[in-house]
Amino acid sequence: MTGRVVVLGGGCTGPLLGLLLARRGCEVHLYERRADARRVPLPAGRSINLALAARGIAALERAGLMESVRPLLVPMRGRRVHDDGGGTRFLPYGQRPHELLWAVARADLNHVLVDAAEAAGVTFHFEHACRGADFARRQIEIEDLAAGLRFEIPLAPVIAADGSGSALRQAMVAAGLATAREETLAHRYKELTIPAGPGAAHRLAPDALHIWPRGGYMLIALPNVDGTFTATLFLPAEGAGASFAALESVGAAHALFAREFPDALALMPDFDAQYAANPVGRMSTVYAAPWHVAGDALLVGDAAHAIVPFHGQGMNCAFEDCVVLDDLLEANAGWAARFARFDALRREDTAAIARMAIDNYTEMRDTVRDPRFALQKALSLELERRRPDRFIPRYSMVMFHAEIPYAEAERRGAVQAELLEAATRGCTTLADVDLPALIAEVDARLAPITPPGG
Repeated sequence: MTGRVVVLGGGCTGPLLGLLLARRGCEVHLYERRADARRVPLPAGRSINLALAARGIAALERAGLMESVRPLLVPMRGRRVHDDGGGTRFLPYGQRPHELLWAVARADLNHVLVDAAEAAGVTFHFEHACRGADFARRQIEIEDLAAGLRFEIPLAPVIAADGSGSALRQAMVAAGLATAREETLAHRYKELTIPAGPGAAHRLAPDALHIWPRGGYMLIALPNVDGTFTATLFLPAEGAGASFAALESVGAAHALFAREFPDALALMPDFDAQYAANPVGRMSTVYAAPWHVAGDALLVGDAAHAIVPFHGQGMNCAFEDCVVLDDLLEANAGWAARFARFDALRREDTAAIARMAIDNYTEMRDTVRDPRFALQKALSLELERRRPDRFIPRYSMVMFHAEIPYAEAERRGAVQAELLEAATRGCTTLADVDLPALIAEVDARLAPITPPGG
């Protein structure tokens, strides 16, 4: 396959997609409005560290990049829950050695992807922003931010991986070729850094995602390879009590941490300066349709279906988009057919992960505090041991089983939640559960999972 393709967006998804397209024989030009992140650091407080899971790993393996990425990764075996009273509990993500997540700094991953894409022949145009599109004339407008000049390039076609605020999506909507709405979460986030200890040692257990659930809000911390942790505070935007609106001063924020997260505050000697300097970020879910204009334009990743970050699947889902599109490039079809097929294949699954991401926020900040959550978690792992072909916890299906579509994980997960809720009603330990009766229900209601190609 040959021909020129334009990619918009130089985050993580754009370079990966550009690399795959270049390996298919395309002449790829990638336009990114920011400066080259390998030379200009990411602004403080805007990273939301990434959790690499099976779907993202499959995409990186497709691109031949896992060995380059591996040194950047910190393994997380589960959640370390910091309770109100100061105690901690460890909740494993899965029960097999490979069932873990990998924390990775966004900037470090981006550097590997950009380097690899350049080596594959992708031409990068940094500090070049898309300013609109004329679909009738099949042109897009680009601004060279450094030179202050605007020019047009042909839709060749163009694939937009330019994030939740996608300029190409906005142009499609303005032209009446698509509809889009953005549902902003009523909660916001602020990032902070827990510095490394002596010798670049982690000052919290490095093999876990740390979470301080407090009902309507929470703090999390992900480990970095340099011994630091990226901590993220999630609070309602408005309201009395614990909200960003109520924390108008650094002193009020300091008091909240001293009361609710004292162990984390003790690890941040420069908390006041960080809190004052780092911005408050918004989180949204994007719903758009369609994602393509004939064979001229396509939206992928957050540009098509941005989700909130609470299932760690935003990047993984976008990388899976790249794999799906790469598979479609094998067919002897035109861009219009490929783009329409991509839209059809991904719509149900991306809607499912958007819903599950919001569900997982409730679980992380609230449900995880309920003793019944731990009981049901233990029971789900026991059922997986006894019926591995029928019962896989929903979280595991999403995170560790790239072969199970998101929509299927959501459907099966709903049935499994009903079974667990009924089986644990009135129970306090696994010994209280009527396991034979529950297994019979599992066999009756959950068909075996058919392996790919089976």
